[in-house]
Amino acid sequence: MSRPILEVVALSAEDAAAAQAGGADRLEVVTDMAADGLTPSLETFAAVREAVSVPLRVMLRLADGFGAGGDAGIAELCARARALRAAGAEEFVLGFLDDAGQVDLRAVEAVTSAVPGCRWTFHRALDRAADREALRKQLADAPGLDTFLTAGSPAGVADGYGTLLAEAARTVAGEPGYGPRLLAGGGLTLAHVPGLRRAGITAFHIGSAARPQGWTSPIDPAAVRSWRRALDAD
Repeated sequence: MSRPILEVVALSAEDAAAAQAGGADRLEVVTDMAADGLTPSLETFAAVREAVSVPLRVMLRLADGFGAGGDAGIAELCARARALRAAGAEEFVLGFLDDAGQVDLRAVEAVTSAVPGCRWTFHRALDRAADREALRKQLADAPGLDTFLTAGSPAGVADGYGTLLAEAARTVAGEPGYGPRLLAGGGLTLAHVPGLRRAGITAFHIGSAARPQGWTSPIDPAAVRSWRRALDAD
């Protein structure tokens, strides 16, 4: 197996440097974890970019929940995406649902068109979708989409473990709609890693697991290092 990706949530340049020191391969750059992660300021992005050399995926999300915010929200998301791209952002994280729990294709297409050529992750909105498979098929040809961040369930990996195993099998088989990489995250623990690795999952996402003292404390490089060792174990 090739070396798996370890993605860590970073809120600041200090977080970013600690995560990289611990062995993170990539960072998800956000602000306001009380709202489960929103778009960071240009200043925060610039400071993080200056602090580390690993790839960054920047969150495009204005408020808690998975709605895009209508026409005004979509316009604001596009503006922020363009500004971040102009500041050097090359990869993004996003995901929008409508009131019925279907993928909001208008919002997704508008925001991704604002940053053409950039790779992006569809985040855990997938876990809140009315129909996971339908969402995947609707996004099968979306330019730049290379990753789904998912726990397999809104309740987290412990509840969605079986779904992750089933979707991993379909990803490995290359089924339509299952081309993007699975990035497992959301209540992920070290105990989940061996089984998910055996199933063929090659990317893992952690947030609070990198902060043993909670979200108000900085990332602990030693905690990240423990995940690096676990993912690299045969």
